[in-house]
Amino acid sequence: MENFAASVRQAEVALRDLFEPTPLQKNDHLSAKYGAEIWLKREDLTPVRSYKLRGAFNAMRKVAGGAGAHFVCASAGNHAQGVAYACRHFGAKGTIFMPVTTPQQKIAKTRIFGNGAVEIVLTGDYFDQTLAAAQEFARAAGARFLAPFDDPDVVEGQATVALEMMQQLGFAPDLVVLPVGGGGLAAGVTSYLAETAPATQAAFAEPEGGASLHGALTAGEPVTLPAVDTFVDGAAVARIGALPFSLLSRFSPDQVHPAPEDRICATMLEMLNIEGIVLEPAGALAIDALRDIPDLAGKRIVCVCSGGNFDFERLPEVKERAQRFSGLKRYFILRMPQRPGALRDFLELLGPDDDVARFEYLKKSARNFGSILIGIETSAPENLERLCERLAAAGIGYRDITRDPVLSEFLI
Repeated sequence: MENFAASVRQAEVALRDLFEPTPLQKNDHLSAKYGAEIWLKREDLTPVRSYKLRGAFNAMRKVAGGAGAHFVCASAGNHAQGVAYACRHFGAKGTIFMPVTTPQQKIAKTRIFGNGAVEIVLTGDYFDQTLAAAQEFARAAGARFLAPFDDPDVVEGQATVALEMMQQLGFAPDLVVLPVGGGGLAAGVTSYLAETAPATQAAFAEPEGGASLHGALTAGEPVTLPAVDTFVDGAAVARIGALPFSLLSRFSPDQVHPAPEDRICATMLEMLNIEGIVLEPAGALAIDALRDIPDLAGKRIVCVCSGGNFDFERLPEVKERAQRFSGLKRYFILRMPQRPGALRDFLELLGPDDDVARFEYLKKSARNFGSILIGIETSAPENLERLCERLAAAGIGYRDITRDPVLSEFLI
């Protein structure tokens, strides 16, 4: 990628026809929390609420100026919305393939951003099926397939995040924290900084259930993860892109910080409740990773908030997972004697701050004992530890299923 920085500057100039630079904001809450100077690059404030618009726009403008061309992509999220918005801007035709299981809210948003310029095709129960259909359609139609991250023009477009950041900050930060899914954003930003601010360090954040960069750096080549947790849908990628990895292979696995999905939920709630910032799970990755990065004190740090496309119907799940991570909510299966007063005896074991949030019990005849599914919320993690001690002392058998991957998914 010769003369990369110069190409990024050209892309940034062209991008100004579409939207103004996203804000770079110093965050006092996080700065105080970590004893550092923390800045947030707010990619959640682009017209489509994610950085994906940058790469899509840049790739399109290089195809006969974008006008009249036909572009195809496969996506159920931010890439689809970026392609749709850019198609509308250029007067291009877009065909966007989405899995049949895509929520209607995402389909509707993509259609609105396209404003008549795109056709949406729902096919495949799984993304791999959708991707294959989109690529075959593009070949048959003679259209340009727009990959979400494994494309040099897309990587170049995402690098405009770094150019804006440097212009807005006025100096090189000590550290930039970047979320990673397919790797396009991280590859673009670090490539630009390598030419313009070589002293700036990089740290990477990816979901624990989709740590494709960490796996690739450990193996020395891209690897396909055997399973992926799709909760962080904007960054849950089973295999990092070949091109992004070629640009990121110089980094160490120690610079990659896999974030537990439940902890990401706690970070999302923290930013919503304290700062009023709505972030999708992938958008909170860089902020969440600050917990794991050593020696932050006194440094100037930029965290890239990659997106804010959050469906508030997911808020109860996010709150639930955040409480479980914080130790403020746990689920138990209790083995209780089937006799009058047994439930009253149990309730007397609860502490003053313990609250029953879930209770399921069906009395069965001809049995001496029955099972109860119960969820307990409290104000401090140690309260639930003391409750477990009281249960054991009272002879009440229990099983904590809060983190049991099979039972918790089925019962909770």
